[in-house]
Amino acid sequence: MIKILLTDDHAILRDGIRALLAREADMEVVGEATNGQAMLELLAHTPTDVVLMDVNMPVLDGFAAMPALREQFPEVRVLVLSMLDHENYVHRMMEAGALGYVLKNADITEITYAIRTVAAGREFLCTEIGLNLLRRVVQRPSETTLGALPVSKRPDAAVELSGRELEVLRLIAEGFTNQEIADQLFTSKRTIETHRQNIIEKTQAKNTAALIRYAMTQGLIE
Repeated sequence: MIKILLTDDHAILRDGIRALLAREADMEVVGEATNGQAMLELLAHTPTDVVLMDVNMPVLDGFAAMPALREQFPEVRVLVLSMLDHENYVHRMMEAGALGYVLKNADITEITYAIRTVAAGREFLCTEIGLNLLRRVVQRPSETTLGALPVSKRPDAAVELSGRELEVLRLIAEGFTNQEIADQLFTSKRTIETHRQNIIEKTQAKNTAALIRYAMTQGLIE
């Protein structure tokens, strides 16, 4: 069971997220906080695996809360859920110790997948951010974004992906969610999540942007 602490100053959003996560058999919302300070106080006596946290909050925002959170509760994983989509915000939060970053317009399938990924200790960027970062890398090939985009130590090497894995990779790169991919391939979301994890391990990609870049270098998408 993944224990989740919601941190956002909008009660209606917390209520909605809590209701949606209640449908997940492996997730439990163990507390709610309206700002970074309240979150730190709750963590002191609330066993938590993942903090689902906004950036822009009163009293103590996400940027200010991260150093104390990493120092006092290093075992807690942080997944940012924000409307702020500029790469500077993403970079600052990931550099400060967040493992994942998801936009609030993401669907619940992507959010729950992000929670499971971060809870397992892996990095995650939502599809929209990954595509935005990839566009900037393509436009500025001499620069790096986030330092996390290299796909493999052997980018030109042939990675042994199965035919189904190649299909899944192409659909991921085109921006489809796990559920949408499952619907197209007439299989379950859990199966697609397994394929996705296998692809990540084989390609050594760290996030969605890296998977998209790999798909482009291999000629799977334009």
